[in-house]
Amino acid sequence: MNYIGSKNKLNSFIQKNIETVVSGNLSDKVFCDLFAGTGIVGRNFKSRVKKVISNDLEYYSFILNKNYIGNHIALEDQESLIQELETLSPVKGFVYKNYCIAGHGDRQYFSNENGQKIDAIRIAIEEWKKSGKIDESRYFFLLASLLESADKIANTASVYGAYLKKLKKSAQKPLTLQAANFDINENHHEVYNLDSNQLIDDVQGDILYLDPPYNARQYGANYHLLNTIALYDDFTPKGKTGLRNYNKSQYCSKAQVYKAFEDLIRKAQFQYIFLSYNNEGLMTLEDIENIMSKYGSYHLSSTNYQRFKADKTENRIHKANKTVEYLHILEKV
Repeated sequence: MNYIGSKNKLNSFIQKNIETVVSGNLSDKVFCDLFAGTGIVGRNFKSRVKKVISNDLEYYSFILNKNYIGNHIALEDQESLIQELETLSPVKGFVYKNYCIAGHGDRQYFSNENGQKIDAIRIAIEEWKKSGKIDESRYFFLLASLLESADKIANTASVYGAYLKKLKKSAQKPLTLQAANFDINENHHEVYNLDSNQLIDDVQGDILYLDPPYNARQYGANYHLLNTIALYDDFTPKGKTGLRNYNKSQYCSKAQVYKAFEDLIRKAQFQYIFLSYNNEGLMTLEDIENIMSKYGSYHLSSTNYQRFKADKTENRIHKANKTVEYLHILEKV
């Protein structure tokens, strides 16, 4: 997924630093990814550590991580389930009625055909779960497959804060349900859907990786439609963009972020803490150093990074093509 703050291209930088600082074999370590997003960092460490603890406040992220992190045993029937969902008849359901132009008359997040296919698949997955046709592992696998497949043909400039007036080329393509294949692993992992500052009281381990929001952009607003597909609940979409009520992170607030961050570091029951942050964040380098250095030995690593851009259909001017990505490192006393 083309995701704000994705660490896909930074995985090797993060991994190298963690392996250098922690040193030795990580196979007996517990790794916690507290702001997991799409789970790309946790997935990288899934086969390297004893256990991954993954968490995110957004429900669509929870679905993705329940599949990619939580699932660890092969599903023998996954291909047949995907094929069965692919052949369903279209349904004029919630997504079509509220987020397609023929359903709502204005909003065009998906083509009419794709909206009906999303509805048909989402309804079937829920019915299969209720009837006992699929277990929890298959439920999250199929939902993750739908979320990622729908995202590929969404008529947006990468985020769901707004839709495009005309269907872009990728949005004109028919939705193809592609399997969200996960790594097979002997270990059991934990996945949560909680506020990070609350969960931190109840988890402990060796390595804590933090990748909180950097700025005022709320993920609940930018990815609201993924939450709607994931939850598939009944509500009245608000305004031109069809927004739902969404979680607001204190890490997106200049007035709240410092207190929230120090509270998290203070309560963390982990020896090694790694924080990803960039030079355009709400907290300054000095702010972060001052907070983290209170609790142990602190140092900093950095790399240049291609900044997030929405795709070319969005008319946006960026001040710089690159940003500096920092990895703040604390060995906690």
